[in-house]
Amino acid sequence: MPQKQAAIKDLRQNKKRAARNNKVQTELKVTLKKSRQAIDIKKEGAQAKVAEAIKLLDRAVKKGVIKKNTAARKKSRLMKRLNAQAHDAKTAQA
Repeated sequence: MPQKQAAIKDLRQNKKRAARNNKVQTELKVTLKKSRQAIDIKKEGAQAKVAEAIKLLDRAVKKGVIKKNTAARKKSRLMKRLNAQAHDAKTAQA
């Protein structure tokens, strides 16, 4: 345990920040997983789920929970998956 008052306060702040970051990360993981599943089963609302996931990724970057390039990579892979599924649906119709 820290002895100095400043160190005690720092520990208290770190716990609050960690809890806040953890909440954002958990929400992000769940949303990404649901959007990937929606794409894989070719659900109607897949586009909306992807848009929501992208919004959460941008918000997490703004809050400093994840890095900018990590968010860009995740968004890119998500869109690539969505576009591939859309392309498969078009070729199946033709």
